[in-house]
Amino acid sequence: MRTLIVLALLISPSAFADAMRCGSRLISDGDTISAVRDLCGEPSDVQSRSILRRPSYFLNGRYYYYGDAMVEVPVEVWTYNFGPYKLMRRVRFVDGLVEEIETLGYGYRTNDE
Repeated sequence: MRTLIVLALLISPSAFADAMRCGSRLISDGDTISAVRDLCGEPSDVQSRSILRRPSYFLNGRYYYYGDAMVEVPVEVWTYNFGPYKLMRRVRFVDGLVEEIETLGYGYRTNDE
């Protein structure tokens, strides 16, 4: 019985998305680039690229795709280094909105410290 419970917990998708605390505010999926910059400041590193996606729109909690053409969507990956005693965070923006927040290892000391 215990094995079934453990197996069910491992198979079920995570109910909570990763989030990041900046001061007293919480950054999570769907937040804008400007909101993250205002609350967390400038990141330590920024990487920019683009991806190709089918055109879509969001209606009543679902994405609807249309057409066969692909559109270029900007992607930015910001890395925050909070110092050697805190974990670094990586925030991925797709088309200006937070899509993923990832926790990395401990940060590092910069020349400013």
